[in-house]
Amino acid sequence: MTSATGAAGKIFQFQDVKFSPDALFEVKPECLQPSPAPIVVDNGSFQTRAGWACSGAELSGPSVLFRSVAARSRGAARSETQVGNDIPNLEPLRWLLKSQFDRNVVVNFEIQELMLDYIFVHLGIGTEGHVEHPLVLTEAPCNPLHCRQMMSELLFECYGVPQVAYGVDSLFSFYSNNTQCGLKPPHTGLVISSGYHCSHVLPFINGRLDAFNCKRINIGGSHTAAYMQRLLQLKYPAHQAAITPSRMEELLHHHCYVAVDYQQELEKWRSAEFYEEEVHRMQLPFSGKVAGAFASVEERQEKRVQQLRRLEELNNRHREEKLQQDQEKLDTLLAVQELLEEGAVEQFHRRLMELNMDSAEELQSYIHKLSLSVEQHRLARAEIIELEQPMDEGDGVNQIEADLGDESTEPEKAGNIQVITHCYIFKHINTSFSSASFLLETLVAVVTAILTFFRIWYVAFLLLFYLLLMLCVQPVFNMAEYHQLFVGTERLRAPEVLFRPSLIGEEQMGLIETLQFVLEQYSPEQQAMLAENVFLTGGNLLYPGVKDRVERELLAMRPFQSHFKVSLTSHPALDAWFGARDWALRNPVGSEGWINRQDYEEKGGEYLSEHWASNIFIPMRISKPTQRANEVSLSSTEQSQDVNTATSLDIDVIPDSDGGTLEALMS
Repeated sequence: MTSATGAAGKIFQFQDVKFSPDALFEVKPECLQPSPAPIVVDNGSFQTRAGWACSGAELSGPSVLFRSVAARSRGAARSETQVGNDIPNLEPLRWLLKSQFDRNVVVNFEIQELMLDYIFVHLGIGTEGHVEHPLVLTEAPCNPLHCRQMMSELLFECYGVPQVAYGVDSLFSFYSNNTQCGLKPPHTGLVISSGYHCSHVLPFINGRLDAFNCKRINIGGSHTAAYMQRLLQLKYPAHQAAITPSRMEELLHHHCYVAVDYQQELEKWRSAEFYEEEVHRMQLPFSGKVAGAFASVEERQEKRVQQLRRLEELNNRHREEKLQQDQEKLDTLLAVQELLEEGAVEQFHRRLMELNMDSAEELQSYIHKLSLSVEQHRLARAEIIELEQPMDEGDGVNQIEADLGDESTEPEKAGNIQVITHCYIFKHINTSFSSASFLLETLVAVVTAILTFFRIWYVAFLLLFYLLLMLCVQPVFNMAEYHQLFVGTERLRAPEVLFRPSLIGEEQMGLIETLQFVLEQYSPEQQAMLAENVFLTGGNLLYPGVKDRVERELLAMRPFQSHFKVSLTSHPALDAWFGARDWALRNPVGSEGWINRQDYEEKGGEYLSEHWASNIFIPMRISKPTQRANEVSLSSTEQSQDVNTATSLDIDVIPDSDGGTLEALMS
């Protein structure tokens, strides 16, 4: 992000990053020996990250990072779909973009298959029909069983992976950072994560996720970007097309911050000095060439001359093409006529039939017409060439004099020459007067001459001159400043949506209210343990001031003199992938947490092998009918048979309060 700081404030340029296609990597030997290394995929709703779980400096980070979107028009073939970084600019294809997520849950598995194809191809996996590497995949907290079942079916049936492990992205990040800080498991803490579509508050007690007290808020980075876009479009209605979602995401990532005290920070922005120091001026792209009414007389005239010259060239080109076509037709018809003169009658009639002509007279008529047309075109071209020859100004005057002829008398000739000379001089004077600088110099010269003769009125004329000059001078229109977005209070209003969803009309609790609600579900001792390790992660918590805001809110929330600690991950967007990679290196394939093909076939696609970073597996139980239910169903069957019998005997059946039936004969 480039910026220029001056007296007018900070001016920043939009980067408008264009994505370039990812490189196609080759599988390293260490990823194949002694056994195939696991592939780690952080399946995020904003960005997907994939790489190898191998030790080594070259493979320590994700190899493939791309936006989790695909663009395919309706009815297009699968090969025509653009995925991730294959889309250089998202804005022209915004209406075609599709994602595999509904909020933070994968529901569109056709798009998910495209994402996995993109990952495997760019990682260099070229095995036919299957992927021989195990897979570590992140999923949403409390992921629905149906979604996990569909994902397992895709991985085992379509790709033939040998084993797969599922884990929650924020818990991978939590465990990785606790290990780096030297904390020994089992860990206890409160994880606050915020992504592109949702935010979560996850209690983590004794090394396991407490799924029954997890809470989700349907507010994320997409909502803050949409709110920022709405604020700026209302503020600058003339630049609505330039205020795009991609630019709003860039504003959020590089220019926004979270206020520690929102109301107090808004009061600061009331000061003009504070506003001038803190406002960020975002320069929109614009063209320095002013079109239309802002162009000068000379520029408009030159543009008109260029247009006429272009039209003339176009007409000449069409004329030349028409002349060439007519000449070719004429040559063809003359060749056919020569056949008749040479006595080749059969060949002559055959060519006449090919030309859709009936007789030699018709052929002669066509030849005559084409000959006239070709001759006219040639004469017209010769006249145009003659007129386009350059002529000097002196030659023009002499030519006009010669054109007067001897018919005019000497006085008439002298008068005509004088008129021509005056017109020529007046033309050049008008051309000179069209320049503003020449007009100003002329006015200064006239005023100076007047003041030389009338020194008494020197001061009066001078004041009047400068007054008229100031009235005539127009203020200069600054195009660059017109195309600037002054981002002031929007820098803190957009991220505040996380803490106050009511700003965008959402009837939900904010992040801090949800945190307090989750803490209230536990005993005071457990609350103290959770508050000692509050962990912030997720790509939507990159704003400066987030940690200070959470600490201030916890200070107001917790009892007097109680202890708490808030920590922010070093890489909020990448720590989930690093945590999953560390888990794969510490837990070899086949240990606790891995699901193989046999488990999938025996226990179903929704099966989950639990570990410290996974969800809690709650299997679906199909309730069987109890003995009491069987008796009730049997008695209802017998009662229905009695009713049918009574109906066949014309007897009214009245239900009894004790469950029996009362019979009454019909009269």
